[in-house]
Amino acid sequence: MAVTTVYRDFDQTTLDAQYRARDQVPDFTVFTDQYRALTEQAQARLSFETVAYGPTEAEVMDVYPAGPGAPVFVYLHGGYWRIMGKQDAGFMAEAFVARGAAVVAVNYALCPAVSLDEIVRQCRAAVAWLWREGGRLGIDRTRIYCGGSSAGGHLTGMLLAGGWQADLGVPDDVVKGGLGASGLYDLEPLRLSEINGWVGLDAAAAERNSPQHHLPAGRPSLVLTVGGLEQDEFKRQTADYAAACRGHGMAVEEVAAPDRHHFDVILELADPQSPLAQAAFRQMGL
Repeated sequence: MAVTTVYRDFDQTTLDAQYRARDQVPDFTVFTDQYRALTEQAQARLSFETVAYGPTEAEVMDVYPAGPGAPVFVYLHGGYWRIMGKQDAGFMAEAFVARGAAVVAVNYALCPAVSLDEIVRQCRAAVAWLWREGGRLGIDRTRIYCGGSSAGGHLTGMLLAGGWQADLGVPDDVVKGGLGASGLYDLEPLRLSEINGWVGLDAAAAERNSPQHHLPAGRPSLVLTVGGLEQDEFKRQTADYAAACRGHGMAVEEVAAPDRHHFDVILELADPQSPLAQAAFRQMGL
């Protein structure tokens, strides 16, 4: 019997396996527990403030200041848009604050309770709030940088994308640079995979929420990484987005992570000497 392909040369079983990140490790919660433990450690050692950036319960973020006039690293957590929150997203705060950068760990509502359109809207609202109000927290609003892993890499791409800034009253270049780890930049294969069971995309929603199809209006800098132990589709997504952004005239630095997988590659941000953290510091001019 002939095998039916659903995307590229993948049948349904193979496509699902390509995006099943948890298959890379025996137990991914070992690493999500580490995100939370490092975040709790940062909150015990640093000053931080939880602020609301929107009207709903989910629209809050933790701000770890680094003194007056500091650049800010806005972190969007991963979890395939359906798990985790700001309580898992401050694990790099100690390393970044010590280097002179404030950190903001953004919370957002999760699928399937809300749509991906709404998640993207919330993250953009968080950045707009920081541009308007961040000065009272010591943040230099002209030096806002964003980053994230997996779904957070996707959301970083949507913050870099053009076309939304005027509606929220911020400059086109409000985000000066982005950092994506194992990001999902083209959502069409996810629409066709088991992931869509909770994301619920149709073809139009996949297109309008794909950073690959909505490059920045300006030329922000970009840092990208993907674990060498990840499935080929995660590697292809990063390579294709890097090529598109370079073709758009952007400066793109790709950080090799040959011995990392989907869940530990982003933990390099907690180590100030790691190649990924060093690339982030260079991007922010630190």
